Amino acid sequence: MKNFNTLITLALMTIFLSGCSLWPGSDESTSYQEESRKIISYLLADMPLPDEAEIQKTPTVILGTGAGIAGRIVLTSNVSPATNLIFFSDATLGTGWSLISSTVAEEIVLIYTKDGRYATIEIVKTSESSGWFGSESNSQINISVVHPSAIQQQNPYMSLKPASAADSFVVQGD
Repeated sequence: MKNFNTLITLALMTIFLSGCSLWPGSDESTSYQEESRKIISYLLADMPLPDEAEIQKTPTVILGTGAGIAGRIVLTSNVSPATNLIFFSDATLGTGWSLISSTVAEEIVLIYTKDGRYATIEIVKTSESSGWFGSESNSQINISVVHPSAIQQQNPYMSLKPASAADSFVVQGD
């Protein structure tokens, strides 16, 4: 019976210790955040990102380099949309990005331009509270950047439209 209890204890300790690496903040999660920030800071060095925000692996996609960058960065932040609005308003001032449009409501949308590139920053509230005692709400931040020559054709999706009899109808003149 003593051997059985020892075996069960060892098995539970192994499961518990191996499960720790799955928690956010583990070495794997921290390593991903550090590597992602290096890549993003190389590819999009002139766009400020909040230090405490975490990059979301799945929806983030970046194409190109330097002024030719296009893509989307999705971040989660443990501070409110209002705090993130203040961050972007202050942090973009010295980077050369110019605010050309903003909408501040339940969803915050900021549109910046720099050297012909456009960056759209969308900030939304994701939950009521990030703390135990009702502190700030959490945010999701979507940053989409497009470079000037990204759009080559105004309607590249025309081939997806099914052909119909009405589309082939041609009016003949007299």
